[in-house]
This record gives sequence, C-alpha cells and structure tokens, in this order.
Amino acid sequence: MRSRLAGWLLVGSLFMVADAGWAARSFPETIQLPDGWGPEGIAVGRGTEFFAGARQLSPFAGAVYKGDLRTGAGEVLVPAQPGRFALGLKLDRRSDQLFVAGGPGGAGYVYDGSTGEEIATFQFASGTTFVNDVVVTREAAYFTDSRRPFLYVVPLRPGGRLPDSPGFMELPLSGDYVMAPGFNANGIAATPNGEWLIIVQSSTGLLYRVDPETGAATFIDLGGALVTAGDGLLLHGRTLYVCRNAVNRIAVVELDHRLQAGAYVSDIISPEFDSPTTIARFGNSLYAVNARFSQPIPGTQYTIVRVPR
Repeated sequence: MRSRLAGWLLVGSLFMVADAGWAARSFPETIQLPDGWGPEGIAVGRGTEFFAGARQLSPFAGAVYKGDLRTGAGEVLVPAQPGRFALGLKLDRRSDQLFVAGGPGGAGYVYDGSTGEEIATFQFASGTTFVNDVVVTREAAYFTDSRRPFLYVVPLRPGGRLPDSPGFMELPLSGDYVMAPGFNANGIAATPNGEWLIIVQSSTGLLYRVDPETGAATFIDLGGALVTAGDGLLLHGRTLYVCRNAVNRIAVVELDHRLQAGAYVSDIISPEFDSPTTIARFGNSLYAVNARFSQPIPGTQYTIVRVPR
C-alpha cells in the first residue's frame, strides 16, 4: 500500500511539474503594446488580465491598455486623456477599481477595471510634484511623490470601496528619509497585512520601510549595496524585486523578518529588457514593462517581457 501511495504521489508530482512547464511555455515571452504607447506601469488583475498605462508624451497620453497574459491580445480600456499621465497602477481585485498615478500633474485617478469609466480624481499637489506609483492595501491606496516628501493616502471602506465623499490625506515621510537631488520616492510595495510599506529612493538607491500610519521611515540596510535607478517594486514573501530601469535589470533582495536589513543576492537580466520600469507577478513569472526611455515615443514599439521569478 505504501509503495502504491508513493507511486501515485510521484506520478501526481510529475503531472504537476509537466503542467507548470506547459503553462509557462504556453504564455508568450513578450507581449506587444500598441506602437507609440509609451508605457511605464503594469499591473496584473483578475485571472490572466493585465493593465499598462501611457505617459503624456505618447499619442495615447493618460490611456490604459488592458490585455491577456495568456494570449497577448488586448485593447484600450481607458482612452487617451489629454494632459494626463498614467504611470504606476494597481488593481484592487475586491472592488475592480484601478488606481493610477498621474505624474507631474500631481493627481491620482481611479477607473473601473472592467469598463474604463472614471470613478474619481484626486488632485494631490501642484507645482513641483511627480506622483509616480501606487500600492493598495485593505485600508487605503498609497501614492508616492518623487518630488515631495509625502505619501498621499486615499482611505478605503470594507471591500475596497471608496468613501461616499472620497478624499485623501498627506502623510509626511520622516525618520531616516531625507530628500535628495533628482528623483526621490518612486516604487512602493506593501506587506500582505498592510502593516508596513517599502519605498525606493531612485537617486540614492536606498530602500526604506515605512509605517503607513505615521510616515516614519527606517533605512533598510543592504550591507552597503544600492539599488540606484530603482523604479517599480514587487514584494513576495521576504523577497523584494526592484526594477533598475537605467541598468536594465531587476534586483533580487532578500529581507529579514523585520524588513530592516537584507542582502542584494542576484539580478534578473534579459536581452529583451529596455528600461524596465515596473513589474507584476503571475504564477512563477515576472512581467516587466519596457519604457524605452532612450527612444522617441511616436512610432516606437513597446513590449512587456516575461522572465522566471
């Protein structure tokens, strides 16, 4: 009986491995976005759907593209919004609401993830500002500003719904966080329970753990290693993935249980990378969007690249 059970388990394991391998091979290695799209952010939604926003210099300025990771097919969900950026973005699967960072316009937007209808606009700041990325927890959506030492907090009701009178709060970054020349707070991630946030300071290559209630930031010691040109973040367990756009790689950082120290253990590199700015996870794969900052936006081809996690 034991030998038969072991045999069944072995056969089942082989089928699972074969199925996982087949699934990986069945998903395209690259996904084409519309020519001239000018992407910066990517988010995975329900099932195999994904979203990618467009920068202002693109003819699709402020638009959001929705596609399928399995087939690579897709269409424009949110049409071009003149004067807007659509940078970092996250879908709250509870409410099917898509939160979008609006760049130098100082705003954040919320769209219906199924219809593309605009649900809310938040004017966080004006003047010197760059609302760059967003993460959603059970309690709130948190937006970074690469030009100001604040996070912008949009409170959420149970089920991820916006309040009847949607508003926001400025959360000053304090503690170890100090503004530096160039781009500052960029990518942002959160622990699954929302207890901590993690942000990257692009110009210095420093990582910080942030208290979402007080804004107190604690430097994450990587033993002297830096993640300069850090952009989008993805936290999976204690592994933090950091897009380093200017050097065409994704840094893999292993953090301690307090999120106060870690080790830069490796890089994920692909010949298909061309300024990867943000990443999303599906199964055992990471999907990185190529911003191709060195190329003129009109007419340029843009892709999303799948790499093993």
